[in-house]
Amino acid sequence: MKSILFLVPVLFQTCSAHYIWNTLIAGSTTSTAAVRQPINNSPVTSVSSNDVRCNISPGAASQTVPVSAGSTIGFKLDNTVYHAGPAAIYLGKAPGSVASWDGSGANWFKIAEWSANFNPFKFTDEGASQLTTTIPSSVPAGEYLVRIEQIGLHVAGAPQWYISCAQIQITGGGGANPPKVSIPGYVSPSDPGLTVNIYNPVPTSYTVPGPRPFRG
Repeated sequence: MKSILFLVPVLFQTCSAHYIWNTLIAGSTTSTAAVRQPINNSPVTSVSSNDVRCNISPGAASQTVPVSAGSTIGFKLDNTVYHAGPAAIYLGKAPGSVASWDGSGANWFKIAEWSANFNPFKFTDEGASQLTTTIPSSVPAGEYLVRIEQIGLHVAGAPQWYISCAQIQITGGGGANPPKVSIPGYVSPSDPGLTVNIYNPVPTSYTVPGPRPFRG
């Protein structure tokens, strides 16, 4: 009986260590209704799965939030970043109405990433309760999915993706045409940023998986 009782808090801690990006930050506003809410806080575990776009069967968003190019964009977390690993924010331009787009096609580009510091080695997003960046002012107007990913690398060889997507309408903007990728397809399962053991030996350099961020 003692061993069973011991397992209960251990299992609870394991579950509660997961997290959900549940709130969009767009300019001076926040919205949970614009987020395609994940069904639970379990991570995606395959970078080759369609689930790596916007999580596993997320709920439909009921809002598309307007935000001007050059404004703040990001997400709040229902916890803090507990698992060591990098993060990134992507924009995906919808071919029509973003509400009916599943994120397929080579429409995605990265606009921000959070890597690591060294001496001592530590990921820069560790302990964060929100991550934000700026929409490049040259990004064309239109309807987009904004996607955040944080990759837990705490289990060597078994990366975990904590992902959410939200619906936005970018206003203003310019005529930039950044190189675009498909998700999945944007990262190989053998990417060194995914296969790295962050404990032994401790990394002396690190490159966030995926394309380099478009800064405008």
